[in-house]
Amino acid sequence: MHDLNELRQRLQTQRPVPWDQLPDFALYMDQVLSYMDRQVIRFGDDDALTAAMVNNYTKSGLVPRAEGKKYNREHLAYLTAICILKRVMSARDMDLLLQEELRDRGRIDEGYTAFCASLDSALNLTADEMADRTGEESLADDAIHFALLSYAAGVASSRYVAALREKREQENPGKGKKGKERD
Repeated sequence: MHDLNELRQRLQTQRPVPWDQLPDFALYMDQVLSYMDRQVIRFGDDDALTAAMVNNYTKSGLVPRAEGKKYNREHLAYLTAICILKRVMSARDMDLLLQEELRDRGRIDEGYTAFCASLDSALNLTADEMADRTGEESLADDAIHFALLSYAAGVASSRYVAALREKREQENPGKGKKGKERD
C-alpha cells in the first residue's frame, strides 16, 4: 500500500517545471536524459527516455533537430509532452497534437503552458479518485476502475484527434495525409 500512497502523493505534487523554469541554456544529450527523468512520473528504468528514442523522435519530426549537439528549452518542452503522451497514443496522433498545440499556436511557451495546465488537472483528478481506493482487499477492483477510466479517456481522445485531423484536412485539402507535410 505504501507504493499507492507514494503514487498518490507524486500525482498531487510532481509536475514538469513551468516554461520559465526550463533551462535557458543548451544541454547535451546526457544532460537532457537526466533532466527528463525529473519532468515525468516514473517508478522504474523500463520507461526511461534514451538517446535512441530522442534520435527517433527527431528523425520522425516529432522534435526539432538539435542545434549542433545541444538541446534548448523548446526541445525539453517537446520531449516532456512526448514522454507523457507516448504511453497513451500513437506517434502519428502525437505529431498532430504537437503541431496543433506547440507549433501552430505561434508560441511554444504558450502551448507548453497549456499542456502543463491540462496535465495538472488530470493528475489532480486521478489523485482525488485514488483517495477512496486504498484498501488492499480491492486492488483488482481499483486497478480495473483506473483501466476503465483510461479506456474511456482514450476513446474520447481518439475521437477528438480524428475530428481535429478531419478539420485540418478540410482546411488544407491534400496536406498532411501521410503526416509528413507541414503547414
